[in-house]
Amino acid sequence: MICIACPGQGSQAPGFLEPWLDIPVFKQQIEKASDVLGVDLIHFGTVADADAIRDTKVAQPLIVAAGIASYLTLTERFGESLKVSAAAGHSVGEITAAFVSGIFDADNALKFVQRRGNEMAAAAALTPSSMAAVVGGELDTVVSHLESVGLFAANYNGSGQVVAAGSKEAIANLVASPPAGTRVVALQVAGAFHTSFMEPAKPALEAFSKQLNVKNPEISIWSNRSGELVDSGQDFLELMVNQVSNPVRWDKTMDSMQSANVSVMIELLPAGALSGIAKRAMPNTVAIALKTPADLDKVAEAIGK
Repeated sequence: MICIACPGQGSQAPGFLEPWLDIPVFKQQIEKASDVLGVDLIHFGTVADADAIRDTKVAQPLIVAAGIASYLTLTERFGESLKVSAAAGHSVGEITAAFVSGIFDADNALKFVQRRGNEMAAAAALTPSSMAAVVGGELDTVVSHLESVGLFAANYNGSGQVVAAGSKEAIANLVASPPAGTRVVALQVAGAFHTSFMEPAKPALEAFSKQLNVKNPEISIWSNRSGELVDSGQDFLELMVNQVSNPVRWDKTMDSMQSANVSVMIELLPAGALSGIAKRAMPNTVAIALKTPADLDKVAEAIGK
């Protein structure tokens, strides 16, 4: 069973589109996405620096556009040999997964992510806030510690990693004084996503979502709210709206992947984070990160093409 995994914010890196632009279908989709968004994605994916692509209004559309283009590249190269059975996305990656599953077409996915990025950036500007990864330690102990210092557990990533979110001051203190038995890494994001800090983003995003056309999924899709399958496109859209202020349960999503006997997990651009977690948490699954076009050969080997 093949599952497509779609990464979230913080996965982007300067120049990550560069090696893919020699592939016609990839470049054409990025150019089309740029037209839909009114943003020069090729600039942001090739020459823009880390600070420029950290901006939520830039990062989220860039990540989803790259994911869509890389999926179209996969399907063009492998055709019916690539038998994708399921999709899942981490945070904003759920929008890419919604495209893969057939809930969104590319244009609606891009319009939704642009509005999401704009509203979340506006919410983040209201109060200085940030996020940090806490690696190691016992889950309940880590979560209790975060709550005791006024922070939220925003992402449960599995494999001994929780992402904390809250005020910039509280995150800085956490980085300076990690809980016993852990290490803490500040993340390159511009807000406390998946917490109550993002509640101001929801009303406008919900109103905008009512303008979008969605279909029921043609490919199974897991929600990162609960790790459960969702068979209604409208229900999944509502989950994506509420997701901005709810924790990401990627640990439960991986549990569902294992229960479904996912044998190959292909992580779309900008790849690396989810496949890295999967290699630790899902040792019986072949996890492939599409970082450069050379990684397409790993897909070919995994599917016997």
